[in-house]
Amino acid sequence: MTNKSSRDALTLSSYDVHLTPEIVASIRKVLPRVSDEVVAAITAEVPAYRDAFSGPMGETIRTAVGIALGGFLSLASVDELPADVATATPPALEGAYGLGRGEARSGRTTEALLAAYRIGARVAWRELSSKAVEGGMAPEGLVEFAALVFAWIDEISEASAAGHADERATTGRVQRQLRERLARQLLAEAAPEELDDAVARAEWTPPSTLTALLVPNPQVGSILAKVNQATLEHDDLRDLDDYTLLLVPDAHGRRRRALMKALEGRRAIVGPAKPWREARVSYERARRAHFAGLDSDTEQHLVELVLSADADAREDLRAQVLAPLADLRPATAEKLTETLRSWLLHQGRRDEVAAEMFIHPQTVRYRMGQLREVYGDRLDDPAMVLALTVALG
Repeated sequence: MTNKSSRDALTLSSYDVHLTPEIVASIRKVLPRVSDEVVAAITAEVPAYRDAFSGPMGETIRTAVGIALGGFLSLASVDELPADVATATPPALEGAYGLGRGEARSGRTTEALLAAYRIGARVAWRELSSKAVEGGMAPEGLVEFAALVFAWIDEISEASAAGHADERATTGRVQRQLRERLARQLLAEAAPEELDDAVARAEWTPPSTLTALLVPNPQVGSILAKVNQATLEHDDLRDLDDYTLLLVPDAHGRRRRALMKALEGRRAIVGPAKPWREARVSYERARRAHFAGLDSDTEQHLVELVLSADADAREDLRAQVLAPLADLRPATAEKLTETLRSWLLHQGRRDEVAAEMFIHPQTVRYRMGQLREVYGDRLDDPAMVLALTVALG
């Protein structure tokens, strides 16, 4: 158990507290009632605990309160106080540490937990001091008694805070590992039942879509701070050692614009939003954009991505559709190819072709005449026009 911060351990031997057997017996009788009053006060004053005492965790908390009060009474009953509390009351400190871990698992913060301790200390002190006075404790003894009560509460608060921190650290590490494993399975296109099992283990709520971001490693932390906390992270990417993949939930529609704005000035490459089980599609597109030298939003580069999807096939198609120009002089073939490309993209509007190529419209007419001589009626064939557009696009 980790129950110490950097400060020194609580020193008890400096407290001069003398509880007579009669006072101890009197206090012990009211401990169950004090425990109930502490629980009631915490429930009323700390919003995070209003529903906490209805289930199994409530019984755990009640038990922890009882152990803490009992541990204090045992401590205050000894004739000579020990040097430090850790060796004096290990069950109480173990219980406080375990309570902290349980509270972290329940999703309550350390602020709520420590607020509960402060309230518990106030209520307990009111009841314990009352019984001590009834038992004949002198005023100067009451001051020492108060100091010991609050020093004890401080000690068990620290034990609980340490348990909370340890649980959060352990849970966070395990959850990150499970979510990274889920990301790997999404990229591997695992079977639906395997994905469902990985989702359950990672305690991850599936979104409607996932959007892949390829992020340079040094920028990962700053980008994670700007996106959905349920974002999946994976940094073991083939041929992309300097990049980390982030799979961002529900960044589609208007949220994509917000995402792109948040990424301004970054070198992240953003794939399309796809149904979460198809996250690999988004990743592959972002990956292709990276290797094609494209940046930022892949949705703005769809034509380039389509045309570069199979570079070899495109080169074969280009050679095939330009075969009629193979017998011409290279310089002539190059000019006619450039003219044909512009003519296709401008849908035959001669003046626009001439303006783009900085030539006279009559020159465009002449070159298109040459092209019709070698291609014939095929320039009016939709299939041939499509092939030429793709090849020359």
